Amino acid sequence: MATRGYFAVDIGGTKLSVGVVSLSGEVLSHGRATTPQTNVWDALSDLIKSQLKLTDVELVGCGVGCGGPMTRDGELVSTLHIDEWRDFPLRAKLRDLLQMPVFIDNDAKALVQGEVWCGAVAGQTDVIGMVVSTGVGGGIISGGKILDGRIGNAGHIGHVIVEPDGRLCACGSHGCLEAHASGRSIEAITGKPAAQASPEVIGNTGRLVGRALVSVGAIMDLRSAVIAGSVALGFGEPFFEAVQNELDRSAKIEFIRDFTVCPAGLGQLSPLVGAAAVARNLGCDS
Repeated sequence: MATRGYFAVDIGGTKLSVGVVSLSGEVLSHGRATTPQTNVWDALSDLIKSQLKLTDVELVGCGVGCGGPMTRDGELVSTLHIDEWRDFPLRAKLRDLLQMPVFIDNDAKALVQGEVWCGAVAGQTDVIGMVVSTGVGGGIISGGKILDGRIGNAGHIGHVIVEPDGRLCACGSHGCLEAHASGRSIEAITGKPAAQASPEVIGNTGRLVGRALVSVGAIMDLRSAVIAGSVALGFGEPFFEAVQNELDRSAKIEFIRDFTVCPAGLGQLSPLVGAAAVARNLGCDS
């Protein structure tokens, strides 16, 4: 009997990733490419076609994690870090290309679903997942279910205000977490790529992330967070220590005391497992 699995797609402002994930959450193969400034769909479709040629797995469907905002089910995507994608018909494009069921969600909502499935917070029922990368996104599992909100954008912690009257954000507001803690913002503030950030910048980024988590934790009755993304994972232990220190300092109301944060257990492959989890959880026949 042929191995069965999900085709997984992760779309970010810096990189595009695709892969094949087993029904148990193991990444069987994967590929990646830099997100170009233009013709992003062409680059993505070429990457998908190349990956499909390398697999003999029986694919039951495709799951996608993509930066938002988007309309429900990813029918129209307007990710802030791909300028040419405004009301881009991503789901229809992928269905036509792949000829299989396609399920799309925000990349951070995908992440937390993957980490609850088989990662660092496996089996937890109330947790927020974050992606701190080119942008900053979030997704919340509450009572064992992913929160969607009105049109699917619930949990977008990147647009919690952490610095009143702070920097202009790509969304048009000022002082958003994303405007201060994302890779692009850190480079704009310091003049250096996030990978070259000083200990002071790393600590301040963690502090701001912790500040946002306290607010969301109080609203949603949460005491657990899992974080992935090139900035967070690249900063490593000093970043997570700074986040935890802010949580310890500010999460004082009884029901969010002992709020803990951890890095994604699936590491750099967490976005692909998360994308597969979207297909798994949205009814893809397995």
